[in-house]
Amino acid sequence: MKIVLASGNRKKLDELNSILAPLGFDVVPQSRFGVPEVEETGLTFVENAILKARNAAAHTGLPALSDDSGIEVDALQGAPGIYSARFAGPDATDADNNALLVKRLQALPEASRRARYQCIIVFMRHAHDPVPLIAQGSWEGEVQLTPAGQHGFGYDPHFYIPALGCTAAEIEPAEKNRISHRGRALQALAQALQQQPPPHP
Repeated sequence: MKIVLASGNRKKLDELNSILAPLGFDVVPQSRFGVPEVEETGLTFVENAILKARNAAAHTGLPALSDDSGIEVDALQGAPGIYSARFAGPDATDADNNALLVKRLQALPEASRRARYQCIIVFMRHAHDPVPLIAQGSWEGEVQLTPAGQHGFGYDPHFYIPALGCTAAEIEPAEKNRISHRGRALQALAQALQQQPPPHP
């Protein structure tokens, strides 16, 4: 079954397909259909994920999948949170966002650098689905001021996992897909889809 992903992020698309393809789902990016980006006006990860999934489903007529994820840093009262992708501004790059995060934490030298990644994934059968499937996953760690690793994206080079002794960007993609916030949310979604498979259009 074809599902449209409310994102054009290639690495995110690859992560989703690696877990959902064995279940018979073919996840394709909304850019293939010329779907316009929707403004993320929600105040929570759940609200933004629903906005994006509904927009993709409405423009394509296909079931839609969306995730909203980000990093929460305790010393910054949960920031960047829902603003993770645009922490340094609306057109910020990963490098811009990481630089600002490091700058903010360097200004608080005694503060704990404890942090976590959060991910909410929403699956909507159609644009008017009144009961979208919602799955959540989190990943505990801390912010490392010096980047390390070549894998992943976003804040991965600075997200250090004490239990593994490395950053998220130093983990091989297949292993990251298994243990990350997105991997955990996807596994929960996969279980939900197996229990409540959507009707074929």
